[in-house]
Amino acid sequence: MPEGLVGEILPPGSEAEQRQQEASVRRGFFKTMKRAMRHIPFAEDVVASYYCALDSKTPAASRGILLAALAYFVLPFDAIPDFIVGLGYTDDMAILLAAFTAVRNNIRPEHYDKAREVLTPDEAPAEGQAKQV
Repeated sequence: MPEGLVGEILPPGSEAEQRQQEASVRRGFFKTMKRAMRHIPFAEDVVASYYCALDSKTPAASRGILLAALAYFVLPFDAIPDFIVGLGYTDDMAILLAAFTAVRNNIRPEHYDKAREVLTPDEAPAEGQAKQV
């Protein structure tokens, strides 16, 4: 996807919008991820993106893009409702993949380490809880 289009599809938003998106993402990410795991073939990248978005060392523009994509993923109102079997997560996957592609250079090994930790069933955080970056 051309870099210019990513900014149009996933604008980083103002600081206030980013704070609101971050709050939504923190509240609903793991609950949504649990439901979507079998539909999203790049779950580790999505969870690593979550930790990247919450990392204060991540550049603001990248954080904004990730927060916008993750907020879309978490919010129940989609272009294609998630409960539609076979199609429900296709719009979410497209948005998440576009965001991941745009900021992949900012997703560091420690974000992937944390992703692997939470994707291991014995170590997954309780709903609504996340390990902090």
